[in-house]
Amino acid sequence: MFQLQVSQGLSGLFKTLAVSALLAAGLAQAQTGPIKLMVGFPPGGGTDAIARILADKLKDQLGVPVLVDNKAGAGGQLAAQALKAAPADANTLFLSHDHTITILPLVVKNPGYDSARDFVPVAGFATFANGLAISGGTPAKSMAEYVAWVQKQGAGKDTVGVPAPASVPEFLVKVIGQKYQLDLQAAPYRGSAPMMADMLGNQIHAGVGSVPDFIENQKAGKIRMVAVLGGKRQAALPEVPTFAELGLAGFEDLPYYGIFAPKGTPQAAIDKFGSAVARVIALPEVGERLTNMGLTVGYMTSAQLASREQAYAKTWARIIKDSGFKAQ
Repeated sequence: MFQLQVSQGLSGLFKTLAVSALLAAGLAQAQTGPIKLMVGFPPGGGTDAIARILADKLKDQLGVPVLVDNKAGAGGQLAAQALKAAPADANTLFLSHDHTITILPLVVKNPGYDSARDFVPVAGFATFANGLAISGGTPAKSMAEYVAWVQKQGAGKDTVGVPAPASVPEFLVKVIGQKYQLDLQAAPYRGSAPMMADMLGNQIHAGVGSVPDFIENQKAGKIRMVAVLGGKRQAALPEVPTFAELGLAGFEDLPYYGIFAPKGTPQAAIDKFGSAVARVIALPEVGERLTNMGLTVGYMTSAQLASREQAYAKTWARIIKDSGFKAQ
């Protein structure tokens, strides 16, 4: 009987050691890369630019290539589905903002993934603000002037570009229209880059998107940002007022940027990559570039990013419900 128990105990020990060895082997494989960092939007937009800045420095920290993989479509939904299907070996990660991780599951009945069930947060690295920008061919230079221009030129009607359907920018278009008694219709694009192209070509008079998407053309004088979300003005755009300053309160909770992995990814790999992200954003040249793009840089651990996402989801679930929007 004693021999049987010993045998069973040794068998269990060998199984545990075997599993540990497999996990270690998987982590070692992940450390030899290359690592694929997916982005759910086309090249040329703000999220793509941010991913490339980080990837360039992460390869130095990790000692393996970090390659940006643009899987554009459906507001990042295709990239999220690809992450769910990817092996949990730390070789495939997803850099995303709030839209794909938090908002899409609230507005799409069957997005093809469940963020809480299918993904694990790796690290957060910034928050940012959305804002309203006016195209260069539109004479308005402030929110008040834009409202007056729409009332005069379009009898209170205008089309406003947004980078994705059923996104925070689309809900903002609706709220802005209600606030100023305008008939504003959101025009969804497949990412910020094509929306910006139409704004620069004066095909649309205005757009709502993130500060990182707008800031380059804002600084070049090609568009004019007239309001941003948040409880205070953005450091990169101190001249642009917040919506709260203009009387539109309730949008102070800022969206976030983070990196996510497939569920089941070894914790050691998550910790290693997260630590590399912390070191990268602490580099003065990286922090300066991201800040100049309109981000508020700040590291979040895996647990902190998870908590941030949960709080943000709670806020926007209420806003979406109050808007009368029905999941599609």
